[in-house]
Amino acid sequence: MLFPLLLLTFLSTARLETQSDNEIIPQLMETGSQERGQANASDQQHNCVTDVNSVLREMSALLGALKVEVRYLREDNEGKKQVHYCNSQCNISHFNVLLSSVSVKQVAFSASLLAAGSGTVGPFNTHTPLVFRHVVSNIGNAYNPHTGFFIAPVRGAYHFEFYIGAHGHAAHPTGAVLIKNGEHIFIAYEHQNSHYGSSANGVTLLLEVGDVVFLRQWVNTRIFDSENHHSTFSGHLLFTM
Repeated sequence: MLFPLLLLTFLSTARLETQSDNEIIPQLMETGSQERGQANASDQQHNCVTDVNSVLREMSALLGALKVEVRYLREDNEGKKQVHYCNSQCNISHFNVLLSSVSVKQVAFSASLLAAGSGTVGPFNTHTPLVFRHVVSNIGNAYNPHTGFFIAPVRGAYHFEFYIGAHGHAAHPTGAVLIKNGEHIFIAYEHQNSHYGSSANGVTLLLEVGDVVFLRQWVNTRIFDSENHHSTFSGHLLFTM
């Protein structure tokens, strides 16, 4: 009686254990499958994050390169603008220099002593500046008919000529001297007791800008002029230097 009971108990226990094993194994398999799924999902997420970071790094590098290129193009464009501006200014300056050079090369004048009529100037007891008032030409306006001064507008070589004359007189000859900046250069002088006497002279001078050239009547002399313009003063620029 005892043996059959033990056998029955053993069989019941074995069946229960078999059922438990059959239930546990699928659960373990399902759990493992879930864990593998979670691991795969985690790996996929990690790979996705890695790819995004890689793309961001590439985009950042590309953006940096574009910024450098834009800055270079901007600087290059500014440089070209400055070069173009400098070239334009140089061209304008060069044109102004050429225009000025052409203008100052056109310097010439001629004038006679009296503005109208006839008459004799002098004598004076001191050297007296002569003002040639009848202007025939004054190209460049370097000669002043109010003062008798010629003022050099440009550095260069200038040529001057002057002619004077007067009716003969025992006590009063005719004479004038060319003055450069207060310096006595050349004189024209003639003395006759009767009839008409005249004299002339000329000179080429190197003048600086602003140098003054004029004629001064010699002390105790007379100078005659009329509608025929006997007494004259002329000058012109030969070339610049």
